[in-house]
Amino acid sequence: MKKISVFLLTLLVAVFCVSCEKLGIDTNPYKQLELTTKSAALASQSGDFAFKFIDRVNDATDGDFFISPLSMQFLLGMVLNGADGQTEKEICSVLGYDVGDVAAVNEYCLSLLKQLPDLDKKTKLDIANAVVMNQRYSLLDSYKSAVKKSYDAELFSLDFSDAIGAANKINKWCSRNTNGLIPKIVDKVEANDIVYLINALYFKSQWAEKFSKSNTASEPFTKEDGSQRDVQMMKLNKGFSYQENDIIRAVRLPYGNGAYAMTVILPVEGKTLDNVVDYLTAESWQFFLRTMVHCSVDLWLPKFESKFEIKLNEILAAMGMPSAFNAMANFSAMSETPMFLSLVQQNAVIKVDEEGTEAAAISFAVGKEMAAAPGDRVVFHADHPFLYLISESSTGAILFAGKYTGRI
Repeated sequence: MKKISVFLLTLLVAVFCVSCEKLGIDTNPYKQLELTTKSAALASQSGDFAFKFIDRVNDATDGDFFISPLSMQFLLGMVLNGADGQTEKEICSVLGYDVGDVAAVNEYCLSLLKQLPDLDKKTKLDIANAVVMNQRYSLLDSYKSAVKKSYDAELFSLDFSDAIGAANKINKWCSRNTNGLIPKIVDKVEANDIVYLINALYFKSQWAEKFSKSNTASEPFTKEDGSQRDVQMMKLNKGFSYQENDIIRAVRLPYGNGAYAMTVILPVEGKTLDNVVDYLTAESWQFFLRTMVHCSVDLWLPKFESKFEIKLNEILAAMGMPSAFNAMANFSAMSETPMFLSLVQQNAVIKVDEEGTEAAAISFAVGKEMAAAPGDRVVFHADHPFLYLISESSTGAILFAGKYTGRI
């Protein structure tokens, strides 16, 4: 009887959805983030961090990269809750937040955590956080309470003397929370590792305007050094938001109901991707989004996959938080045991095809004991290196960013 009731309920829901579609009722309306005034200000400041992070990774990378500024912001938010003194000031400076306003940062991150996954029914967005503790050490109850409340962090202790066994359990958590896209981040843990702080971000969505597989064809792609290789190029003629200036040309490809979109950015002739990265700031990004116009676009976009991992100690230190990585570190708000960050790393994966995009990122930190006006029709062929950003539409918050040079 119970199985019959469930079947009938499912059937009724399906009939209702079909009826709504026939009547022209939108069952997946566009939504935007609802933020307090303070959180909205932090969203703007997060944009500054995102583009500085992209700039630093671009400088440190030869070829393609794929990163998640949003995942790094969640991770550094958890790290910030455990910092004090000069270390706290430096982390706030890197993130662009006011010193001493950890409560506001937590409120902002909690708003994103709760709202982002529900903005679009055709987009699956999972955000997960974890604090994995070495059972030989202890973290302050106040810290555990803060990350549990504001980041919904899973808290669990492992026996780090079993170096490979503990690593396997961390890797299983990462695989589970990225739908298997990132199955492994660590080979083994160290006995004097106090804690692993981890953020996982998983994204999968359908294009609002899908590419027809029958139109995909092999086309030459010109790489940064001028050489060419053939790539599978997806093709579509549709109306999209577009804008250009004397440095960049960009087209915005929405997913689902438009709450998320990929913006593909090409340098204009005579400019390079480095010029594009130098141009992009939170201010120029927001202006560019506001001034995009709708026009018919003859679009070519490669079908591609990319995997990337990067150690971020030096990048974050150069951005302004060096003390976190040395004997000057102050994480007294996390543990009574003196500790520093021995490693901050991000692993990320993206798959782009005719249907849409699947992407995931793992950001983690290891705390160790002491001893990142166009015309009516536009031709936009991404047949040479380009930058791409996946963002939330109402705030412009950047979930993922990447560079494609044709190498992969």
